[in-house]
Amino acid sequence: MSTLSLSPLRFSAQEITAVVELYASNPEYCRAADEYDPDDVRPDQVESDLREESGTDGCEVLLARDEQNTVVGLISLLHQHPKDGHPWIGMLIVHGAMQRRGLGRQLAASIEDRFRAASQDDLRSCCLSDLERCASNESPDWVVAGWSVHTSRAS
Repeated sequence: MSTLSLSPLRFSAQEITAVVELYASNPEYCRAADEYDPDDVRPDQVESDLREESGTDGCEVLLARDEQNTVVGLISLLHQHPKDGHPWIGMLIVHGAMQRRGLGRQLAASIEDRFRAASQDDLRSCCLSDLERCASNESPDWVVAGWSVHTSRAS
């Protein structure tokens, strides 16, 4: 399994280009989230959205990189949800070409460890119900990783 590192998104042109490629490699996510046209993911829109998100109090946007320093994923964290007080993974996305290799599970475990070290073992995660992988009863990735449904609502 690859060794991955996490670092805050710094908004360099190179990082934004990598995130655009990451989103474009996940057309199913783009359609389910209804935020980006998977055939035309615009860098200015991605940067604006991520700046807004990272500027939100208690939110952190992290890039996951492999041993070659290539961006292979993105994670958005909310350290304390305003409604339930729990930490949340708002988004965890792995580059389409790198999926089905355990990277998402590895990233989720890394985030779980991080929160556990801060005495927060009640981490929650969002999953778009419109994503076939998430809505499927055939052991979605998050179920295999030991997560369970807390609340379900249409995306």
